[in-house]
Amino acid sequence: MGAQEVAGWFAGRVPDDWFVGPPEVTVDREEILVVGTLVEPEYPAGADDAGRAAARRARIKRFREDTRQQRVAIASEAERSAGRKVAWGARCGDEEQIFTSLSVPVMTRLRMPERQVLDTLVSGGVARSRSEALGWCVRLVGEHEGDWIERLREALVAVEQARAAGPRSA
Repeated sequence: MGAQEVAGWFAGRVPDDWFVGPPEVTVDREEILVVGTLVEPEYPAGADDAGRAAARRARIKRFREDTRQQRVAIASEAERSAGRKVAWGARCGDEEQIFTSLSVPVMTRLRMPERQVLDTLVSGGVARSRSEALGWCVRLVGEHEGDWIERLREALVAVEQARAAGPRSA
């Protein structure tokens, strides 16, 4: 299943009353991440930022607990048909929580200067291991080069669409 087909499948399969619109579905080789936006709670009169944030986190927690059985059933069905694990999350206002997500090992070959960078991050207490240091580096690049990475993703979507529209091999 391609990313658009997976997103469509979840839009049709997820109950309409869970989210304020269709869930955001992100797909990679190993995992499908489904994140939906919840209805904002009613806030007590005079609620400050901390009170509103607490209400949003509680709304997300309630959703997680109340929908667990259905989410597991939907995920199992999707995993069989798409061949990928399914992770769930919810967003309420500016609060977001991912409930279940894979931590996938990725093999890489690094030369000494790159290993030294990772080891410096570990020695400096920024990370507990080379793996965590590498994840930290990837997140940092994502934050600082986010616009460029987004343009690259859009270009890859265009390539995928061109392939899908092209001739089929026998």
